[in-house]
Amino acid sequence: MRIIGIDPGLGRVGYGIIEIKNEKKIFLDCGVIETNKNNKEEDRLYEIFNDLNTIIDHWKPEIAAVEKFFFYKSSTTISVVQARGVIMMVLASKKIKISEYAPSQVKLTIAGSGKASKKDVIEAVMYNLNLNYAPKPDDSADALAIALTKLNEDGIN
Repeated sequence: MRIIGIDPGLGRVGYGIIEIKNEKKIFLDCGVIETNKNNKEEDRLYEIFNDLNTIIDHWKPEIAAVEKFFFYKSSTTISVVQARGVIMMVLASKKIKISEYAPSQVKLTIAGSGKASKKDVIEAVMYNLNLNYAPKPDDSADALAIALTKLNEDGIN
Protein backbone atom coordinates (compact mmCIF):
# COMPACT_ATOMS: atom_id res chain seq x y z
CA MET A 1 0.00 0.00 0.00
CA ARG A 2 1.21 3.50 -0.81
CA ILE A 3 0.17 6.70 0.88
CA ILE A 4 0.74 10.32 -0.04
CA GLY A 5 0.81 12.94 2.68
CA ILE A 6 0.11 16.51 1.61
CA ASP A 7 0.79 19.82 3.36
CA PRO A 8 -1.29 22.35 1.36
CA GLY A 9 -0.23 25.87 0.44
CA LEU A 10 -0.23 28.19 -2.53
CA GLY A 11 3.49 28.99 -2.57
CA ARG A 12 4.58 25.50 -1.57
CA VAL A 13 2.73 22.22 -1.37
CA GLY A 14 4.65 19.63 0.61
CA TYR A 15 4.27 15.99 -0.32
CA GLY A 16 5.63 12.73 1.06
CA ILE A 17 5.25 9.20 -0.26
CA ILE A 18 5.46 6.16 2.02
CA GLU A 19 4.93 2.51 1.16
CA ILE A 20 3.89 -0.23 3.55
CA LYS A 21 5.29 -3.70 2.90
CA ASN A 22 4.89 -6.46 5.46
CA GLU A 23 3.85 -3.83 8.04
CA LYS A 24 7.14 -1.98 7.48
CA LYS A 25 7.14 1.72 6.57
CA ILE A 26 9.36 2.53 3.61
CA PHE A 27 10.21 6.11 2.63
CA LEU A 28 9.91 6.57 -1.14
CA ASP A 29 9.97 10.28 -1.90
CA CYS A 30 9.24 13.75 -0.60
CA GLY A 31 9.49 17.28 -1.85
CA VAL A 32 7.51 20.38 -2.65
CA ILE A 33 5.52 21.79 -5.49
CA GLU A 34 6.72 25.36 -5.54
CA THR A 35 4.80 27.99 -7.46
CA ASN A 36 6.15 31.26 -8.79
CA LYS A 37 4.89 34.14 -6.63
CA ASN A 38 5.12 36.47 -9.65
CA ASN A 39 2.51 34.45 -11.55
CA LYS A 40 -1.22 35.08 -11.37
CA GLU A 41 -3.02 33.10 -8.72
CA GLU A 42 -4.95 31.05 -11.27
CA ASP A 43 -1.66 30.07 -12.95
CA ARG A 44 -0.21 29.01 -9.62
CA LEU A 45 -3.28 26.87 -8.88
CA TYR A 46 -2.98 25.28 -12.33
CA GLU A 47 0.69 24.53 -11.64
CA ILE A 48 -0.31 22.71 -8.43
CA PHE A 49 -2.92 20.80 -10.41
CA ASN A 50 -0.44 19.70 -13.08
CA ASP A 51 2.45 18.87 -10.75
CA LEU A 52 0.31 16.93 -8.27
CA ASN A 53 -1.19 14.91 -11.14
CA THR A 54 2.34 14.06 -12.31
CA ILE A 55 3.44 12.98 -8.81
CA ILE A 56 0.35 10.81 -8.33
CA ASP A 57 0.64 9.26 -11.79
CA HIS A 58 4.26 8.36 -11.03
CA TRP A 59 3.86 6.96 -7.49
CA LYS A 60 0.26 5.70 -7.70
CA PRO A 61 -0.72 6.08 -4.03
CA GLU A 62 -3.89 4.32 -2.90
CA ILE A 63 -4.65 6.65 -0.01
CA ALA A 64 -3.99 10.27 0.88
CA ALA A 65 -3.63 12.19 4.12
CA VAL A 66 -4.11 15.95 3.88
CA GLU A 67 -3.64 18.60 6.52
CA LYS A 68 -6.91 20.30 7.46
CA PHE A 69 -6.98 24.01 7.09
CA PHE A 70 -7.61 25.81 10.32
CA PHE A 71 -8.99 29.33 10.07
CA TYR A 72 -6.88 32.25 11.03
CA LYS A 73 -6.85 35.86 9.91
CA SER A 74 -4.27 36.24 7.22
CA SER A 75 -4.01 37.81 3.80
CA THR A 76 -3.20 34.36 2.37
CA THR A 77 -6.16 32.46 3.87
CA ILE A 78 -8.29 32.42 0.70
CA SER A 79 -5.35 31.45 -1.51
CA VAL A 80 -4.40 28.51 0.72
CA VAL A 81 -8.02 27.33 0.81
CA GLN A 82 -8.18 27.51 -2.99
CA ALA A 83 -4.94 25.52 -3.31
CA ARG A 84 -6.33 22.93 -0.91
CA GLY A 85 -9.46 22.72 -3.07
CA VAL A 86 -7.34 21.97 -6.13
CA ILE A 87 -5.48 19.27 -4.16
CA MET A 88 -8.73 17.66 -3.01
CA MET A 89 -10.10 17.76 -6.56
CA VAL A 90 -7.00 16.04 -7.98
CA LEU A 91 -7.18 13.31 -5.33
CA ALA A 92 -10.92 12.79 -5.90
CA SER A 93 -10.42 12.62 -9.68
CA LYS A 94 -7.91 9.79 -9.12
CA LYS A 95 -10.36 7.97 -6.78
CA ILE A 96 -7.87 8.19 -3.90
CA LYS A 97 -9.39 7.85 -0.42
CA ILE A 98 -8.68 10.99 1.61
CA SER A 99 -8.22 11.41 5.37
CA GLU A 100 -7.77 14.86 6.91
CA TYR A 101 -5.87 15.86 10.02
CA ALA A 102 -5.53 19.08 12.00
CA PRO A 103 -1.96 20.27 12.65
CA SER A 104 -2.32 19.64 16.39
CA GLN A 105 -3.51 16.08 15.73
CA VAL A 106 -0.45 15.40 13.55
CA LYS A 107 1.88 16.79 16.23
CA LEU A 108 0.18 14.76 18.97
CA THR A 109 0.28 11.53 16.96
CA ILE A 110 3.84 11.91 15.69
CA ALA A 111 5.64 13.69 18.52
CA GLY A 112 3.41 13.01 21.53
CA SER A 113 2.23 16.60 22.06
CA GLY A 114 -0.27 18.75 20.17
CA LYS A 115 2.11 21.65 20.74
CA ALA A 116 5.28 19.89 19.58
CA SER A 117 7.93 22.01 17.89
CA LYS A 118 8.88 21.72 14.24
CA LYS A 119 12.16 20.12 15.36
CA ASP A 120 10.28 17.50 17.42
CA VAL A 121 8.10 16.60 14.44
CA ILE A 122 11.09 16.30 12.09
CA GLU A 123 12.95 14.07 14.57
CA ALA A 124 9.86 11.86 14.94
CA VAL A 125 9.55 11.56 11.15
CA MET A 126 13.22 10.58 10.90
CA TYR A 127 12.78 7.98 13.65
CA ASN A 128 9.56 6.51 12.20
CA LEU A 129 11.02 6.20 8.70
CA ASN A 130 14.55 5.27 9.82
CA LEU A 131 16.05 8.27 8.00
CA ASN A 132 19.59 9.46 8.62
CA TYR A 133 18.75 12.98 7.49
CA ALA A 134 15.96 15.47 7.94
CA PRO A 135 13.62 15.74 4.95
CA LYS A 136 13.99 19.14 3.31
CA PRO A 137 12.31 21.53 3.05
CA ASP A 138 10.15 21.49 6.17
CA ASP A 139 6.95 21.32 4.09
CA SER A 140 7.98 17.86 2.88
CA ALA A 141 8.74 16.72 6.44
CA ASP A 142 5.29 17.97 7.45
CA ALA A 143 3.74 15.99 4.59
CA LEU A 144 5.52 12.83 5.76
CA ALA A 145 4.25 13.48 9.31
CA ILE A 146 0.70 13.78 7.93
CA ALA A 147 1.09 10.46 6.09
CA LEU A 148 2.46 8.82 9.25
CA THR A 149 -0.56 10.10 11.17
CA LYS A 150 -2.84 8.21 8.78
CA LEU A 151 -0.77 5.06 9.15
CA ASN A 152 -0.93 5.37 12.93
CA GLU A 153 -4.71 5.78 12.74
CA ASP A 154 -4.82 2.56 10.70
CA GLY A 155 -2.75 0.76 13.34
CA ILE A 156 0.50 0.61 11.35
CA ASN A 157 3.11 1.82 13.83
